[in-house]
Amino acid sequence: MTDPQTPVPPTDRGARSRFRARWVALVAIGAALAVVGIAALLTNIFQRQQEARNPFYRVVTLDDTTDDPAMWGKNFPLQYDDYRRTVDQTRTRYGGSEGEPHSPSQADPRSVVAQSRLQEDPRLKELWAGYAFAQDFREERGHAYMLEDQEFTERQRVTKQPGACLHCHASVYVPYRRAGGGDLIKGFEVFNPKPYAEVRALVKHPVACIDCHQPDNMQLRVTRPGFIEGIRLLKAATQGIRDYDVNRDATRQEMRTFVCGQCHVEYYFKGPEKRLTYPWGKGLRADSILAFHDSTGHRDWVHAVSGAPALKAQHPEFELFSQGIHARSGVACADCHMPYKREGAMKISDHHVRSPVLNINRACQTCHKQSEEELRERVATIQDRTFEMRNMAIDAVLQLTREIAAQVGRDSTLGTVARARDYQRKAQFLADFIEAENSMGFHADQEAARILAKSIDYARRGQMTLRGQEPPPVTRPGTPPGQRAGVSAERR
Repeated sequence: MTDPQTPVPPTDRGARSRFRARWVALVAIGAALAVVGIAALLTNIFQRQQEARNPFYRVVTLDDTTDDPAMWGKNFPLQYDDYRRTVDQTRTRYGGSEGEPHSPSQADPRSVVAQSRLQEDPRLKELWAGYAFAQDFREERGHAYMLEDQEFTERQRVTKQPGACLHCHASVYVPYRRAGGGDLIKGFEVFNPKPYAEVRALVKHPVACIDCHQPDNMQLRVTRPGFIEGIRLLKAATQGIRDYDVNRDATRQEMRTFVCGQCHVEYYFKGPEKRLTYPWGKGLRADSILAFHDSTGHRDWVHAVSGAPALKAQHPEFELFSQGIHARSGVACADCHMPYKREGAMKISDHHVRSPVLNINRACQTCHKQSEEELRERVATIQDRTFEMRNMAIDAVLQLTREIAAQVGRDSTLGTVARARDYQRKAQFLADFIEAENSMGFHADQEAARILAKSIDYARRGQMTLRGQEPPPVTRPGTPPGQRAGVSAERR
């Protein structure tokens, strides 16, 4: 046993001293690192708090005449960077564009264009025979291309298009106000009947920040006169609301749909003044729009094969979406096509507007907790089934069209020809409604199926009429199966 009084050798005392010194050094280093880490954390928190307090820095002053999005981008660089990415060309199964090389010419200087839908499905040429769309119809591209793709389409060379076409293809808010002496609606009326080329010289940009935002506070707003007038007509006709002002009366969540719906809609040119009009006087459903057109006698052209007074549907995304489960659940267009994202401490809408299928994590999984693969498969199933029904409807319409043409060749004076042409008008518009709508049925899959079923039924009735058969009465919507008391005597 060691005697406690025995002195500790010098070598042992030195080792212990070095051991203690190392521990003191390690503790000091650890404390210093902790202080640095805490300081960095506090600095980061402070920076994020400052970012949250200052969602943007006012580099330039914006007013109601600033239509150049690059100027807005000085104050909102994150949103502007996203906006510029709408040049991306990515194809989904039933939409988008990969971009095809194109030889520039004096008439069309583009070096890249979207693929031709007429080449993908030649039946469309016959469906629209005699109309400009039978000459050129291409897949949609991003907002960055919306102006140039309209300016250089071959449709401009086969028919005289009016200035009303710019309503949804350019940043027209400032040009409208200038043309109207400060009055938006008057400027709209000035633009509509003028030749396209004349008013094209008055606009500079595709859709821009000023078309959807107030420059002083960034609040959403609707600037398209067609929508302002159309939604007022709709509210009065379907809800009894008079003098509806969308910018005054709509909720913020409604505005997150309405700012998209002011362009992604069905429309027509009314009268010799070519007033761009949304046909919502009887509602938003496809058959309500058809009934509205029938009540006014409007036609877009006379079909070159059958002689029917035909209608052409135009990108009715807002109308179809309004019939779907997402709209009924309070979801807005921007929730899926411009989902929120985090940039530092800021929560902003993604201004890279695109298909939700290309951004499932943010666009879909905020609400739906299934895997990306399952959600993508759900979309594909809906669209595949709609595409199959769309093909059957187009085939049915074209068969009726050919049979009418054959009957006209034998005897065009028969009363059955006029009735068959009316059935073709209805069947074609409903089939085209889904063809022209850009979600391939996803926005409201059951409604899309119903519309295509009615299209096929109208085509069948037209064929029966040509054969001298009286089409059976139509059961009223909502009649329980097997209950014949509600059978309508109306011939449709």
